[in-house]
Amino acid sequence: MKTAVPCYYHLDVDVSPERVTQVNRILAAHLKYWDLENLVDPVCGGAEMLLKAIDEHATDKSTSIEMWWNGQHLITAIGGNDRELRPDQDLRACLERIAAMSDGWGCCATDTGSKVIWFSQRARAGERVPLVPTAPEPSLREGLKVPRELPVAALAAPADQANGVLEDAR
Repeated sequence: MKTAVPCYYHLDVDVSPERVTQVNRILAAHLKYWDLENLVDPVCGGAEMLLKAIDEHATDKSTSIEMWWNGQHLITAIGGNDRELRPDQDLRACLERIAAMSDGWGCCATDTGSKVIWFSQRARAGERVPLVPTAPEPSLREGLKVPRELPVAALAAPADQANGVLEDAR
């Protein structure tokens, strides 16, 4: 099984409708680089929902996005700097959809009063690298014959006679 290397990515962005699609492309590129193509749709979909909700409800659009891959779980966290944003009220529908599509999720406040919403997706390192044996392909080329240095008779002769033939050949 292929050993997974832990990965981390951080992005700071001012949320706007056109930035949401850019962020999706950036996150998708990192997931593909980490060989996690099967997580592109759920992660980008969850991030898109949260960023659109932040764009709609938050007054401070400055947002941080982080992704951690530990070999089994990918955790995506989106933190907004708006102290007035109430995820339990403003983002209720968005959080319900994230809870339905993820393996785990949560919301917490930081020391500065901003909110962080995270969700996780499970994927094992062995699942992302399918081990399928490939069948050998026929070759159209003929194998080249190696020229012999000694005549066939010398190879079949006893050792004493073969030594004499070798010296004669040189």
